[in-house]
Amino acid sequence: MPLLTAKGLTRQYGSQVVLAGVDLHIRRGERIGLVGNNGSGKSTLARILAQREEPDAGQVAQRRETRLVYLEQEPRFDPELTATQAALLGLGPWGAALARYHAACHALEAGGDSTTLLTAQAEAASEVERLGGWEPARQAESLLSAFGLERLEGLMGQLSGGERRRVALAQALLSAPDLAILDEPTNHLDADTIEWLERYLLEQYRGALLLITHDRYVLDRVVERTVELDQGQLYSYAGGFSAYLEGKAERQALTARAESNRQNLLRRELEWLRRQPKARGGKQKARASRAEAARDAGPPQEERRADLKLSTTRLGSRVIDLDDVTLEVGGRALVQGLSLKLTRGMRLGIIGPNGAGKTSLVRAILGELPVSAGTLRVGDNTRIAYFDQARSGLEDEKSVLENVAPGSDWVDWNGNRVSVYSYLERLLFPPDRQRTPVGALSGGERARVALAKLMLGEANVLILDEPTNDLDITTLASLEELLVELRAVTLVVTHDRYFLDRVATDLLVFEQEPSGERVVRHYVGGYTTYQRLRRERRAEESRAEEGQQLSKTGKPTTGASGVARAGDSEGTVGAVSASKSDNLSDQPGAPALALKKLTYAERKELDGLGALIEAAEAAEAALKAEVADPETYKSRAAEVPELTMRLAAATAEVERLMARWEELETRASVR
Repeated sequence: MPLLTAKGLTRQYGSQVVLAGVDLHIRRGERIGLVGNNGSGKSTLARILAQREEPDAGQVAQRRETRLVYLEQEPRFDPELTATQAALLGLGPWGAALARYHAACHALEAGGDSTTLLTAQAEAASEVERLGGWEPARQAESLLSAFGLERLEGLMGQLSGGERRRVALAQALLSAPDLAILDEPTNHLDADTIEWLERYLLEQYRGALLLITHDRYVLDRVVERTVELDQGQLYSYAGGFSAYLEGKAERQALTARAESNRQNLLRRELEWLRRQPKARGGKQKARASRAEAARDAGPPQEERRADLKLSTTRLGSRVIDLDDVTLEVGGRALVQGLSLKLTRGMRLGIIGPNGAGKTSLVRAILGELPVSAGTLRVGDNTRIAYFDQARSGLEDEKSVLENVAPGSDWVDWNGNRVSVYSYLERLLFPPDRQRTPVGALSGGERARVALAKLMLGEANVLILDEPTNDLDITTLASLEELLVELRAVTLVVTHDRYFLDRVATDLLVFEQEPSGERVVRHYVGGYTTYQRLRRERRAEESRAEEGQQLSKTGKPTTGASGVARAGDSEGTVGAVSASKSDNLSDQPGAPALALKKLTYAERKELDGLGALIEAAEAAEAALKAEVADPETYKSRAAEVPELTMRLAAATAEVERLMARWEELETRASVR
């Protein structure tokens, strides 16, 4: 028997039907990903399954004594609880007893009635001991630290929205439920922490999982079944994101064939009826009924994608230059000695832990924060369009129309004057949603409104701060295509690894050394490239450390501890361009690696690798364009699985050639 069974769920808001009699079964230990367009009803379905909202029709049944936890997008907490206390509430009676213990401790420190409070403290401590001791408190602190939350004793009412979500996620995981329904759990997590969460869900979490997420790597690595909510119906596919794409392409191909058959049947029956006399025989009535049924069935609704376009202006010789820049905020150095030149065609991804200084660097580029040392120059012809993380340019009480085109029925978009109503429909806002207050929209719809405003300007530099938060997978694909095709420089602060692999030409990474020192490194390539280079650098540093230890003592160093941290992830593929302070070979006393000189044949191979890499990248880009093109799924759906495999092979070939080029280029300097 499934842990949870939903039958015939129906839910409608006004004229919008979000659930049209859907069924869903979740089995013990099953890991399901739920995907769908923004506003399709994913969060509504999650709330109904968690029994936080009633359906218009249908029912949800749980197996007896099933422990279910639901992580909502905007979790609510008692503002007077600390982060640790709030997380411990996930442990039920034990967490409540510990919360009482901490409350008594804080009240005693504040000078309350000592007799009463000491009694309450002792009773709570006794209850904690009875229910299992103090170890879960240490587990909670460890989990909160893994999620990058530094203010463990900070009050919930004083934490940011992202910090509250991380506390809620820790609370959910601590409760060790039979079924966890997690709505966008990766929002506000950095890339290293997302990888840590992937490993936790795969290796330590034992319950069933319903995961609503736009993170395509999480879907591929964690879930074993993907369910799509599309136009009120659920469609199930075995496997993660890649399998879902293939399965959806097959479903769309079947739908297209069914529509072709319907059109042919309707044409045949109408032609037969036109040729027959007006007599109403049984055969004629049957064929007339068949024709009416084919006509009434109507064509299926085609999947639409947001039409993202932006007018760009000509770039000057200087775009944005950073020369030995140091940036301090509140007396804390976030960036030290950073030199970087943004050039035409560069798409720079910026990643790092929460609070490392990514948004502060963006604000410095925008002129909102002064640099503490060095120079930051913005070119005279540089025109910046900024998409901020908080979507602060939106006015919640006003409608979508009023936010995008206040007081006007027309907008200038991509060099044309168009109706604002038509423009918003191309951004997937039907007429009823255009008049909806922005505050009543889903997170993804709010992000689309912000994009709609951004695209009405002209720019040659785009700065996007967490643009992928809340956007659905289809809109993410449209945004990726826009950025790749755009003749502009792009800076993107994001934790979305798939997005970085598709879009970024370079990465600027805020990293923390084992010593605790914070550095900012520049890498050439996407996220997968960066992962491999980071792993190789750490291995090189470990070998160098062992070499130094061996030269001092004659004994090798012992291995590192087995403690897992966010950031200790594996990876594959790329090339690096580090800032001057990060070039390991320039460090005094750094031991040289035993590299062999190139042979004559290897020198010839190196000379020809540049052309081979260009050709391989061109082939990969062409296949990416085919796979991303909606027309491919309409007219050549049967070819999609083969195209996907060819794209994977092309990507692997680019990675192989790049790795070989790096190896030979490194050895080319050996004399």
